[in-house]
Amino acid sequence: MELTQFRNALFTEGEKMGFSNLELSYEKQDNFSCEVFKGEVDGYQSSSVQGVSIRGMYDGRTGYAYTEKITADSIEFLLENAKENASLSETEPETLFSGAASYEKVELYSPLLDEVTIAEKIAFIKEVEKKVYDADTRVIQADYAAIRNETTEKALFNSKGLALNEHNNFLSVFVSVLVKENGEVKSAYHYETTKDFTSLDADRIAKKAVEKALSYLGAKSYPNKTYPVILKHTAAASLLATFVSSFSAETVQYEQSMLKGKLGEQIASEIIDLEDNPFLSDGLCSATFDAEGVPTKKCSIVKNGKLQTFFHNQKTAEKDGIKSTGHGTKQTYKGTLEVSPSNFFIVPSKIAYEQLYGDMDEGVIITGLAGLHSGANPISGDFSLAADGFFVKDGKIAGPTNQMTVAGNFFDLLKDVKEVASDLEFTPMTIAGYIGSPSLRIGSLAVTVD
Repeated sequence: MELTQFRNALFTEGEKMGFSNLELSYEKQDNFSCEVFKGEVDGYQSSSVQGVSIRGMYDGRTGYAYTEKITADSIEFLLENAKENASLSETEPETLFSGAASYEKVELYSPLLDEVTIAEKIAFIKEVEKKVYDADTRVIQADYAAIRNETTEKALFNSKGLALNEHNNFLSVFVSVLVKENGEVKSAYHYETTKDFTSLDADRIAKKAVEKALSYLGAKSYPNKTYPVILKHTAAASLLATFVSSFSAETVQYEQSMLKGKLGEQIASEIIDLEDNPFLSDGLCSATFDAEGVPTKKCSIVKNGKLQTFFHNQKTAEKDGIKSTGHGTKQTYKGTLEVSPSNFFIVPSKIAYEQLYGDMDEGVIITGLAGLHSGANPISGDFSLAADGFFVKDGKIAGPTNQMTVAGNFFDLLKDVKEVASDLEFTPMTIAGYIGSPSLRIGSLAVTVD
């Protein structure tokens, strides 16, 4: 059944059944992924999944339902399930958005990317893996090499006249490498995402992964004490992703955020700006409207260290007496409404990464963090995490350290940022959104080297 036809029939039948408002959300995802191991395809997946969900007001309560079948028979099924769901709901009713006068015009879909054949993608990831092995005799294994392509179509309609649609796609490459020297084994990975297949370079990807792994060989122990610390971009981004829920109005209203009551206050160093930009050309969470149809917009969450706003959907915004910031989200068409950022990052400066440690007498560069799910408390901000990195002596990188443990508090760390570099990088996408950061110089952090 054609989607517009399905929508019209659903809204007509829903009105007859007593629904005061109805919303129809449609999503289609085409996914391709391939893993290779020692020149052979080791994992392969190609799928196309579509479905619809409805959200509706019945007897003063909100009900949800979803199905993968867009057929005439599904209409009664959806409405009956939403009606039953509403009767059991104990949450506050949700208001449907009637639409905006305008939405940002951004081209998020690349037709050329979807023209790249599966054979070309497989050949490329095989080439990356081969170049990993060719890069250095100390490479013992490319333990993971994968390419992934995702294309998404979304549409949103409601009985107030809202009618929106969007098309997006991206391709990502991930390679993980093991190297060995004198019995010591180290690993590293490199990740890239793009909408332009021709911009990918197998030599560059392989070289970056191998060089990073090799740089960890020859690790030593250094004195355990409080050091000035540089959080390399991806480490800083992963830490930000762990605590991103603190900036959600939903979390604040549930009193599970240390930022409650701190709007307008200094919560970070004056050189810290935190921005959410849903219009980044290569942003994995870029969109012109959110899950409720509210227009997305660039949001300054923290400016010069001061907290400007939280992420809001309509429900949280109504509680605070303001307008939604366009951060209503659903993880899939099956999900219920939540709050999360799009492409959220610490704004970079013009300072080169190397300048961050050029005047350090002694210090530590942290390049990777582990144990973020178990070793960090997203409410209090406290963390104690395993870390990889390098020791700095007299303004130069002296060499890699044995695995470290770093401990501190995220909110104290934000206030202790002394310099921000220009090297903005994003982490692979998490359920928290697409999170990025440049490298950061921190005044001090407790470091224990194993």
